[in-house]
Amino acid sequence: MGEALLADRLRKRGVDAVVSSAGLVLHGRPASAHAVSVLADRGIDHSSHRSRVMDAGILEAADLVLAMTREHLREAAVLNPSSFDRTFTLKELVRLGEATGPRAEGQPLSEWLQKVGAARDRSELLGASPDDDVADPYGMDRHDYERTCAEIESLVDRLVEVAWP
Repeated sequence: MGEALLADRLRKRGVDAVVSSAGLVLHGRPASAHAVSVLADRGIDHSSHRSRVMDAGILEAADLVLAMTREHLREAAVLNPSSFDRTFTLKELVRLGEATGPRAEGQPLSEWLQKVGAARDRSELLGASPDDDVADPYGMDRHDYERTCAEIESLVDRLVEVAWP
């Protein structure tokens, strides 16, 4: 859902970006019916989505890596250690980005990310935390997908405001 929401918001803002997602398991699976339905309610067609497994090459090619959980962030850092400075949980990047302030006009994303992440303490990313983790509704009912989608939608909107003002 994060991929679809971010791609939608960036497109609406006129940002030319490739947004894709990858996880830790389940390669080639379609989005769940609830995810497709919840996104369709928001005018987003996610029916053609297929999952893929995160690997070092995907991480190397990315300008920004957004994880839904600390576990995903740690896995990305293990797969491609050089990606850590541009890898954040969605909640973490929104929190740090808002505290740092919006990216300046013409400022490269990489420069803003470096500024945003300058004071990060890697030890704070150990374990799980509701401060950084978005709950995964996989296998749950539609209400759980709606709640998670609403949370991601709010976070993506806030991220777009600070990273692509």
